[in-house]
Amino acid sequence: MGFAALREREMSKPKKKVFSKVKAVKSNARDRVGTPPPERVLPDPKQKIAAKPKHKKTFADLLGSIDSLDAPGEDQ
Repeated sequence: MGFAALREREMSKPKKKVFSKVKAVKSNARDRVGTPPPERVLPDPKQKIAAKPKHKKTFADLLGSIDSLDAPGEDQ
């Protein structure tokens, strides 16, 4: 058997973990305080604006909507 065949059979060594100060501090804080609350999604201001109508209702439209509300309840 050649050197290449022996090399393929060997298992690779696990990668050595490098110490990270940040991860150690976060882990210590989680142990003491607990896990942080899940992330809250803030509403997008652009979507809020898009949900509003671009134009205000005209006076005639407002009067028409009031008449349609009054019509079924009227007794003449």
